[in-house]
Amino acid sequence: MKKKLDTVVEDIYSSIEDLGKGKPIKVSEEDLDKFGDFMKEAMKDWLTPRANRKPSLRMSNIGKPERQLWFEMKANPREVAIPAPTMIKFLYGHILERVVLFLTELSGHEVTDEQKEVKVNGVVGHMDCKIDGEVVDIKSASNFAFKKFKDSTLPEDDPFGYLSQLTGYEHNEGTSNGGFLAINKETGELALFTPQSLDKPDIKQTITDIKKSLQKSKPPAKLCYEPIAEGTYGNFKLPRQCTYCPFKFECHKDTNEGKGLRVFQYARGVTYLTTVKKLPKVDEITNRFNGAT
Repeated sequence: MKKKLDTVVEDIYSSIEDLGKGKPIKVSEEDLDKFGDFMKEAMKDWLTPRANRKPSLRMSNIGKPERQLWFEMKANPREVAIPAPTMIKFLYGHILERVVLFLTELSGHEVTDEQKEVKVNGVVGHMDCKIDGEVVDIKSASNFAFKKFKDSTLPEDDPFGYLSQLTGYEHNEGTSNGGFLAINKETGELALFTPQSLDKPDIKQTITDIKKSLQKSKPPAKLCYEPIAEGTYGNFKLPRQCTYCPFKFECHKDTNEGKGLRVFQYARGVTYLTTVKKLPKVDEITNRFNGAT
């Protein structure tokens, strides 16, 4: 009997439960070779620098906030080296996603159209795959991010535009019941989230709006995310979604009465203040950053 997407998680768990009982699982040499070939390609891709690639609209970024995309396409962020631990995280995240697909096939579900190119309104993308005929995006996530898929709360907080990405792939394929198959990088837990139609944007209109925005000489006035209170003395800081953005200093250059972001080293980490009413009793390290990160 042909399996359906909605049982993929329980089927994967069922297919590997014998391992926990000390029983081996038979896998063909062909499937093992396929998995090995992917690992080789993943390493080659990881070892190839991407810094000099020209920014462009892609299905993977089309759902980001308009202001962020404007800076991404128009501005030139200062070169900042990505820390080694972060690069390692990128690598094992990519590998984990392939592990999920391997387990999906092992459980008897059909995986097709891997990395198939799609195009919507001139924007190109490559979808992860289809599982049982439905478009599925594979995600490796931290425990915090995993909850969005497990608890179906992604539509409430989707800073990377995952829903737009999925909708674009589905629009190209003429399907509508796909979703996200996520793995928790900390626990190994799996979750399938299939969004409702109301959670999905009008992808063609989204692309049209983004292209119009990119034709303008100034970024959209609306901030991607509003600053939030830091303490009770009137200070405000960048929200979590903005802290990793390479354009945050340029985007918020008018804060602090035109002086721009001020950076402070708290015990819990670096904090970017947009308004300083009371000077924090921690080291200010703004000069160390000098608008670079």
